[in-house]
Amino acid sequence: MKVKKIDLRKAGIWVQKGLAVTLLSLPAALILLPLLILLSGALMDSWELGGYLGSVFTEGEEWISWKWMPDYPSFENYKKLLFETPQFFVLFWNSIKLTGCILAGQLLAAVPAAWGFAMYPVKGSKWLFSLYVVLMLMPFQVTMLSSYLVLNQLSLLNTHGAIILPAMFSTFPVFIIYGGFRSIPPQMLEAARIDGAGEITILIRLGLPLGKGGLLSAMVLGFLEYWNLMEQPMAFLEEKALWPLSLYLPEITWGQAGFAFCASVITLVPAVFVFVLGQDYLEQGIIYAGLKE
Repeated sequence: MKVKKIDLRKAGIWVQKGLAVTLLSLPAALILLPLLILLSGALMDSWELGGYLGSVFTEGEEWISWKWMPDYPSFENYKKLLFETPQFFVLFWNSIKLTGCILAGQLLAAVPAAWGFAMYPVKGSKWLFSLYVVLMLMPFQVTMLSSYLVLNQLSLLNTHGAIILPAMFSTFPVFIIYGGFRSIPPQMLEAARIDGAGEITILIRLGLPLGKGGLLSAMVLGFLEYWNLMEQPMAFLEEKALWPLSLYLPEITWGQAGFAFCASVITLVPAVFVFVLGQDYLEQGIIYAGLKE
């Protein structure tokens, strides 16, 4: 009887694991499906893509078909994009410039703010930090008009400063970095003060190394957000020469579908690279975001 009970328990565990794997595999497949289509479409020539996607744009009634491997793989679209389209590199540089300047500015603004909230609690600081969280939850559509008016008065519209300056003072990195600083044991900071270390020295020698989990998590999340930025450039930038790469792809017509697939793959590479390198820090950021006072 005991053997049968043990076998039934093992069978039940295997059934539960099988159901869990099945339920998790379905959404994973749905997420990976567009990526697989993107990678295979980037290797198809215009004639093959026209045969697969023609009915979509011509309002035909034929069923759409797709092959995961092209009949005749071609790198023609990559060649055209990388060697015959200089405006692609201009927009690529714009994305690097915007993302790099925003992240550098957030380091200068968010680190002192998060350190102050975490290490120098005063009367009303929790209310002020709650206000920071509320501001973080407000979507861009709510603040777009007020931001537009302020940037217009500062003569920053149609410049990269209109994108960089507001993003530098975003409340989200303050929230994430604050969690990293709060994880530092107070006793360690007190010991440093007793040894005669100044507050700036404590921040540089202890705060930044020990709180680097929240700091790097904020940088990784910031890169993923600002590399794919669309709404702010559309609202504040008029000249296409100033656009980031995220606004380049919608300008490609359906007749250049293969070209669009290749551009999407190249645009995706930096984001995937940063995500893979910073995956562990993203997990730490999620943990810090869930910590309560």
